[in-house]
Order: sequence, then structure tokens, then C-alpha cells
Amino acid sequence: MAESKPVCLVTGASAGIGAAIAREYASRDWDLALTARREAPMMTLAAGLKSEFGTTSHIFPLDLFDPDATRDLMQRIGKKGIRIDGLVNNAGYGHPGTYLDIPWEDHADFLQLMLRAPCELARAVLPGMKSGNFGRIINVASLAGHVPGARGSTLYGAVKSFLIKFSQSLHLEMKDSGIHVCALCPGFTHSEFHDVNGTRSGVGKLPGYMWMSAGECAFAGVEACEANRPVFVPGRVNKAIAAAARIIPDPVAMHLMDRNLDRIRKD
Repeated sequence: MAESKPVCLVTGASAGIGAAIAREYASRDWDLALTARREAPMMTLAAGLKSEFGTTSHIFPLDLFDPDATRDLMQRIGKKGIRIDGLVNNAGYGHPGTYLDIPWEDHADFLQLMLRAPCELARAVLPGMKSGNFGRIINVASLAGHVPGARGSTLYGAVKSFLIKFSQSLHLEMKDSGIHVCALCPGFTHSEFHDVNGTRSGVGKLPGYMWMSAGECAFAGVEACEANRPVFVPGRVNKAIAAAARIIPDPVAMHLMDRNLDRIRKD
């Protein structure tokens, strides 16, 4: 009987970094459990990975905005007898607008998807990983978690900072357990992200060297997780920005961030 492959659960797997990380794990002989709101792109991705790598992909279309979605997802995974060996918490979006301009209900949805769901999923899969002495968790944070808060994205940077600290703590708690936990902190990445949040025209002004492809980001992130790095910023430009943010006093960095973001926002 052939030994079963490890299975990686990827959220936000329909496009962008999530789809790219799914592909990266497939290329490393993992099977997949894919979840996102849109089923059709996941089916297309799964078919391509099956053809290219022989990957078995289990598709779970659902909306992680629903507070019951993570429990429902894990129940469905359990009923199929799937053991989760890897978790990629990637589902997310940006919500431009000042804090008071956005209704609280929208903030609550944002926190459900970006903060509560990753924590719940990690809590759900870690016991099984510990019993098997093996596991991989990538929490897709952001370069925004390393730099000062920005006007017009009040919760985004705050949540990404949380994911970094959360990953660092889990990394220490899982020491010597065979479980690797990594916060992947990409900067500007070619994906649907800026189309969805309506900032494409602004960020389109940024020079090419500021950008990475989703595939480059995925490869670097999976490599970092394999190396058991608790936090990883891919790309030389992004690393330089993160390093500068640690050195420059916050009041100065906040002013520079605000000024540069104003330039990007202006058409």
C-alpha cells in the first residue's frame, strides 16, 4: 500500500499568493485541501495540479466571514478522513477607508476573516500535528506588519502585526515538536488584491522593483517555513524597508509613510 502524502490546507486558495503556495506544495509532493469563496477557480487550479503533479485536491468552497465556517470546514475535513499536516492562513483582503468611514459591521467581518479564522484553524490542526510530530503552518502576514500604522488602513497593519507576534509565539511553543510556524510578510505582490480593494490605479504607479510575483513569494515562503524561520520578509527591497522601519523613529516613519501613501492615492 502506497504511503499517503501529507496534506496542506490553504485558505484563500482561489487566486494570488494562496493559489501560488498551493502550487508550490503540490510541486513538493503534497496533496491539498483548498478553501475559498469561489469554487470555479479552485477547480481549475486542482485540475491543473492533478495533471502536472498528480496532486489530489479536496475542494471546500465556503466563506470565512461566517463565524461558524471554520468549525464547519474542520467537520467536513474530518468526515472525509483527511489528516491536515500543513496550514496556510492566507485568506484576506484590504479595506481602504478611515476607521470612522467604515461601518462597524464591516470591521467585524474583517476581524473575523483576518484574525479569528487563522487562530481558530491553527488551534484546530495543531493537536493532530503534535501527535504526529510533524506540521507546517504559514500565516500570511504582510510587510505592513513591520512598518508604522497608516491612515486609511487602520485595522490591516494592526492585524498583520498580530499575525507576526502570534506566529513567533507559536514557533517557540512548538519548538522540538517537528512543527514549523512562519509568518510570511510579503510586500507588493502581483495578484487580485489591489483590484478587489480598489487601489490598483494608485499602486500601479509604483516602480517594477517594488513588486514580486505570487510564485516568487510562494517559493520563498515555503522555503522559509521549511527552514523553520518564525518571520520571513521576501525580496531585497522589502527586507530593506522592514530593516529601515526598525531603525527610523516612529514619528518620522509615520510621516514618511503618510506622505508616500498620499502620493500613491492621488490619481
